[in-house]
Amino acid sequence: MISKKVAILQSNYIPWKGYFDMINMVDEFIIYDDCQYTKNDWRNRNRIKTRNGSQWITIPVNYSYPQKIRDTKISYRAWNQKHWKTIKQNYSKAPFWREHHDFIEDLYWECNEDYLSEVNYRFIKSICELLGLDTRISWSMDYNLKEGKTERLVDLCVQAGADEYISGPAAKCYIDENLFIKENIRVTYMDYSGYPQYDQLYLPFEHNVSIIDLILNMGPKSREYLKSF
Repeated sequence: MISKKVAILQSNYIPWKGYFDMINMVDEFIIYDDCQYTKNDWRNRNRIKTRNGSQWITIPVNYSYPQKIRDTKISYRAWNQKHWKTIKQNYSKAPFWREHHDFIEDLYWECNEDYLSEVNYRFIKSICELLGLDTRISWSMDYNLKEGKTERLVDLCVQAGADEYISGPAAKCYIDENLFIKENIRVTYMDYSGYPQYDQLYLPFEHNVSIIDLILNMGPKSREYLKSF
């Protein structure tokens, strides 16, 4: 019998390296955007390094509770131009800026999606291709969704044919592992500790920034700084 690992996680905007590590560790990565949108979270923003420390770059969205992530619309059309200029300003002296300039510029300038989830998917999918990650990426909306916090995760795994579910460590406080055990699904948790440092453009070093920072500083060696390789 062929085993299958699945992870289920909300989409993030240009996520950090740990997010892509999780993608690379599984056979199918389900974007779980049928849950409640959370403000001041990673859904519509991330951090980059600048000469003056880390800086948030945020996609402006319309929000009215309750609202699912996948129903969250972008409120300012020119956000992509602003973000591109900010990245260019802060990374133009990075070692691999010249090699990846066109890739990042095209990502932003060709980004005309109306919904946040679609933008996040565009960036996640494109960065996976750049890094050579071939994991299948699907959406929770592709499946029938069951009620209940853990029950829904278990059922998604069952529908996807998983025998192992890889979860973020924060979920330990609410996941009922017994529900997975009943379906013969093993639960394991990501360990985000122990990542090696790389030559970051600006000191002091910070791990919790967008993977764009890693790509522009390390280029073809970026994969060596993911623990799943």
